[in-house]
Amino acid sequence: MKQVVQPIAGGPVTVLDVPRPTVSPTEVLVRTVASVISPGTERAVTALAQSSLVSKARARPDLVRQVVKKARAEGIGSTLKTVRARLATDLPLGYSAAGVAVEVGSAVAGVRPGQLVATGGAGKANHAEWQSVPGLLCSVVPEGVAPEDAAFTTIASIALHGLRLAEVGPGSKVVVIGLGLIGQLAARLAMASGCDVAGIDVAAEPLRVARGAGVTTFKEAGEATTKRVLAWSRGRGADAVLLCAAGESSSVAQRTPALCRDRAQVVVVGDVGLEISRTPFYERELSLRFARSYGPGRYERVYEEYGVDYPPGHVRWTEGRNFEAVLDMLAAGRLAVSDLVTHRFPIADAAAAYQLIDARREPYLAIALEYPHDQPRREPAVVLRRSPAALREPGVGWIGAGAFSTSVLLPAFQAAGFSNLVGVASASGLSARRMAERSGFARATSADELIEDPDVDVVVVATPHDTHAELTVRALDAGKHVWCEKPLALSLDELDAVDAAWRRSGRTLFVGYNRRWSRAVQMVRDEFSDRSFPLTVVYRVAAGEVPTKHWYHDRRQGGRLLGEVCHFVDTCAALVGSPVSSAGAVAGGRADEPLLADDLAVALAFGDGSVATIGYSSASPRKTAKEHVEVLGGSSVAVIDDYRRVLVDGERVLAGVQDKGHAPAVAAFRGLVTANDAGAEMDALASTRAVLAAAASLSAPTAVY
Repeated sequence: MKQVVQPIAGGPVTVLDVPRPTVSPTEVLVRTVASVISPGTERAVTALAQSSLVSKARARPDLVRQVVKKARAEGIGSTLKTVRARLATDLPLGYSAAGVAVEVGSAVAGVRPGQLVATGGAGKANHAEWQSVPGLLCSVVPEGVAPEDAAFTTIASIALHGLRLAEVGPGSKVVVIGLGLIGQLAARLAMASGCDVAGIDVAAEPLRVARGAGVTTFKEAGEATTKRVLAWSRGRGADAVLLCAAGESSSVAQRTPALCRDRAQVVVVGDVGLEISRTPFYERELSLRFARSYGPGRYERVYEEYGVDYPPGHVRWTEGRNFEAVLDMLAAGRLAVSDLVTHRFPIADAAAAYQLIDARREPYLAIALEYPHDQPRREPAVVLRRSPAALREPGVGWIGAGAFSTSVLLPAFQAAGFSNLVGVASASGLSARRMAERSGFARATSADELIEDPDVDVVVVATPHDTHAELTVRALDAGKHVWCEKPLALSLDELDAVDAAWRRSGRTLFVGYNRRWSRAVQMVRDEFSDRSFPLTVVYRVAAGEVPTKHWYHDRRQGGRLLGEVCHFVDTCAALVGSPVSSAGAVAGGRADEPLLADDLAVALAFGDGSVATIGYSSASPRKTAKEHVEVLGGSSVAVIDDYRRVLVDGERVLAGVQDKGHAPAVAAFRGLVTANDAGAEMDALASTRAVLAAAASLSAPTAVY
């Protein structure tokens, strides 16, 4: 399929051929019929991506702080790899479209295959021939509404949400400053609600369009315009002002109080400068509010990703219900949008639309993208090069194209000699295309096709955690060798299914517990290889905080215990040389959801009498290593310092660059694959079972009084 993207590293907007996206149980697969470019919003996105690294840093100081923190914790080399991988990705453009629902997730209600739906959500409802859209951001289009009009729904909902925040009703005097696309829609929606509307802009064409829709218009001329607005409002001033303009200047916001009555509402909808003086707002006791996109639910994981709607008695106008309101007004004829379209481009020529926006040589408002009427239900893979003929190397099918997958895991596979890269798949399709062309894969395709492909001997599962077990079982049942990134499973039922599939497959199953293969761990194991006494392992991790919206806080992905602490459980088992016999954990902080806690303590016991404790903290002290391991036994103590140094009884026996064992782990996997050895991963299964036991203990801690 074709998709419009902006490379984050810069350069022009590009139309790529990418595999179709896949849908989760809370999503809908939609064949796009029409979409609308929002020039102001999308121009801001492309301008930032096309700017220099210095400009990017100034615009996103929060990301700069994350990079600095990562560099302190993991070193400059690892951080540079992550940053380069991020810059090598693309931003999908578009967020307002309409199309036909083709596949509906099992948890989605109210949408059926074959229905025309309006779709929304940046990064989801893209300018693409196929979209994977959250169910609550898919609204069924009423009879009589053309797809081209329905494609305006999300953009119009931004304007509608701003109008709702203004708290106006019939007869209210509303001023809209900035008559771009969102300003035009805000003015029309206000009139449809019974308000008297005045629009202000500096350009003649948007004033002409607004005037044609019945808006009272004023060309911005400073004090003269203020006098005209006051006369229009019978000397009182506006009841509400919607700032729909865009630009770094604060002049628009500074002049707003003069247009307002006492205690009026000022709603910031556009991206305007806000270096303002307090006094004018204070003297009129104005309320200054900021509209966050299309309404309540936006940017909320529970709403958009989990598909949990808010009760209408508590939140009447969610973003999804704003969509419905816009569609109802379109159906009733109270809102017209078709005349706002100034340019049309086929999806294949979408790059020309963004050139038009950049050039600004002619006036434009809405820019519509048109799509082919017929799309096949199943598309072939995106072939970038021919697969090498008669290669004796095992063919690799790669599922998952995230930053770790591309910057750490794939280089380790290539260094180990895996050279027959058959295909790569990802949920979005876009990242698969980019990974294929940059890393030497023959094609970008779907996970289903990779698993079924007879040219694929090895399947690498590097996807979100909640898909690991299912994909591993399917690949094993298809007769493939499998490398699965940790965690292998998020429940005992999943683990049992994987175990059974592995036993009946006769194929290699390898889990990405790489630390056990590091030189540091191997050296410490050798130090205690002839022991007749139990070991005590103390593993301290200063992992650092992650943002609230990080996927570690997504309950579907298992939290930090199942998602990361599993590494350290397996490493302790490797150091002792024995599987865990019992495991327990306690969580700090989030008592309501202990599995999502950021601070944990895990206790492990082993059959030979050894014990281990893992202290996992969200702290990130500047003067300590992220991972510090002490192994005590007999009269000796060994220390692993962040996988950079090893000390035995205080004497340094290893020092160098950080090595967490990725390369030797993949080399070991390759050896098993070429030998067709299916019996090597009992340790990984046992470690996964131990972590699941520790997770289960979180819900039944022992109290001490």
